[in-house]
Amino acid sequence: MRNLQVIMMMRNIINRSNNSLPRFTPNHLFLSKHFFSTEGGGQQQQQPPLHDSAVDSILQSSDTGLVYAKLIGIGKHTLKTDIINALEGCNLSPQDIKVEYNRYFIPQSMVVRFHNQSEFDNALRIVRRKQLYKLDQVDHGMWGIPSYEGRSVLLQGLPRFAAPEDIERVLSGCDYNSSNLEIFLRQGNPDPMKWAVVQFPSKIEAMNAVLLKNKSFCQNEQVFMRVLH
Repeated sequence: MRNLQVIMMMRNIINRSNNSLPRFTPNHLFLSKHFFSTEGGGQQQQQPPLHDSAVDSILQSSDTGLVYAKLIGIGKHTLKTDIINALEGCNLSPQDIKVEYNRYFIPQSMVVRFHNQSEFDNALRIVRRKQLYKLDQVDHGMWGIPSYEGRSVLLQGLPRFAAPEDIERVLSGCDYNSSNLEIFLRQGNPDPMKWAVVQFPSKIEAMNAVLLKNKSFCQNEQVFMRVLH
């Protein structure tokens, strides 16, 4: 009998302890997990989703709208300004045009960068009307061809065994970048030809060098010079 009374007393104590604890419903548990974190002891706020316009702004390329085209039919002495004048109204500048040379530095075509599709369409109408050139749209990768920008000069007719020191004597008094001097051979008839490309700090310096030094002599060989655009 005494044991039964002890058991009843212990059961009452346990029931009173359970009633004093806070009760959590499933909703309470969900809210606690959603708004609070045990990591760092701080409150987490839900981040708003990005709008489609924000995503488009991030993914948008800086080259959006640019159109590239190859202009075929130019001559050896065609200048960028000739093309700008021929395509009047297309908002072109010399920086929007690159000359494509072959390995003998003969101009083959020009790569033109238009600021939008409308300007390209306008140029296409002009070319078809004047029938001077052929204009084809190309991939933007064509814009990666070398660009000389009128600041480089080609030296042709150098002696077979000409050294950088010989070229320095030819260009004596000219302001040029000797560290970027390129000397190379091209197949000639019958012997290979030695050429060089020299970079100048500006278009004016490059043109002055041609005016002053063209047809100079290097080891008794006459050297011909022209500006690369």
